[in-house]
Amino acid sequence: MMKDKSRKLMWILTVILLAVFLMVLQKTQIEIPFMMDDLWYSTMLAEDRPIENFSDIMKSQVWHYYNWGGRSVTHAILQLTLLAGERAADILNVLVTLLLGGMICLVSEYRRLPAFLAGLSMVLGLNANWKMSMFWQAGAANYLYITVFILAFLYCYLRELPEEGSLLFRKKAEGDPAGRETGEAEEQSAGLKALPGIVFWIIPLGILAGWSNENMGPAVWVISFVVILLLWKEKGSIRLWMVLGNLACLAGSYLCIAAPGNMVRSAQIAEEQYGIFWRLFLRGYAECKASLEYLFPVLLVLGFVWMLNCCVLKQSMGRRNALLLFCALLSWGAMFLSPHYPDRATFGTLVLCVCVILSLSRKILRRRADLAWPFWCGMLVCWLRGMYFCGEYLAIVWGWIR
Repeated sequence: MMKDKSRKLMWILTVILLAVFLMVLQKTQIEIPFMMDDLWYSTMLAEDRPIENFSDIMKSQVWHYYNWGGRSVTHAILQLTLLAGERAADILNVLVTLLLGGMICLVSEYRRLPAFLAGLSMVLGLNANWKMSMFWQAGAANYLYITVFILAFLYCYLRELPEEGSLLFRKKAEGDPAGRETGEAEEQSAGLKALPGIVFWIIPLGILAGWSNENMGPAVWVISFVVILLLWKEKGSIRLWMVLGNLACLAGSYLCIAAPGNMVRSAQIAEEQYGIFWRLFLRGYAECKASLEYLFPVLLVLGFVWMLNCCVLKQSMGRRNALLLFCALLSWGAMFLSPHYPDRATFGTLVLCVCVILSLSRKILRRRADLAWPFWCGMLVCWLRGMYFCGEYLAIVWGWIR
């Protein structure tokens, strides 16, 4: 009886906190105007006139690809939202934020409302630069929007990889062909069904995931390739859509990195004029700053949850979580090749870590249901930190803080 009342109270509080979260999110979106790159990308870039239609966006991105950078997909999304108008962009940002929370729950396999709120709270509350990665329109297109495509692509591959302890995994490990067929049938009956029409839409999704950011695209491609190798080793065959998606992601990553505009832009960065050793030092410093400053809050939470699951409860982290962490590590390490590592560029790495945190939390709560309230309180702390960021900004804009 007390357990039911406690669960009911938790759900009521979750709904209230989610409602407040959305209200504050929308208010903050409205108060943050189009600025900086938003104003430039609202024009034809090479011409001093505003974009008026989709054709103008295509022409702008062709010029951008050859003269300024390879993120044609993210900046096309940006120009589309700018063309829609400021109020429409505000609404889209909130909807995409909710979609990101849903994708985090899907990838982490923790599909409950408290987990949904926890994921959103951590993305906002543990963010190194919440304003420039989620609310600034150019930042939202480059990080918030594109991360949804990245998680969708990762989900398609990770869901195909059976976890340790599942019947299918045990049968494969035992080398039992008959048992393997039984395991596959039982796993399919448990809910793992082929995604409808995936052989057709995995190609554009792979291109979007690869042609995203210089660090996230290659990292996601590597993970999809590792999943293919693991499945080939265990099953002796792989599905056609997996190969097509992997090749599409590789093509997208190549187009993003090999763009002639990247060379033009890099030539204008002062660091590139320094000697090789000084550049290595500066890039090593940027990597350290990213891990020990920008990503430190989420790594702290991740370390605590990992120790509780793996060291205290003696549970396996799981292959999917290991691959997500590997992807996060690659996305962080890949920035060593970039002359500039801004705090907002850690957004994708942050989201991958949040997915692992939620997945490990699910494992912990399945083993120790009595830890539900401590988990909820930890989520509340992240929620409060996110609300503090937005609340402080609103108070300054409204003149409550002078």
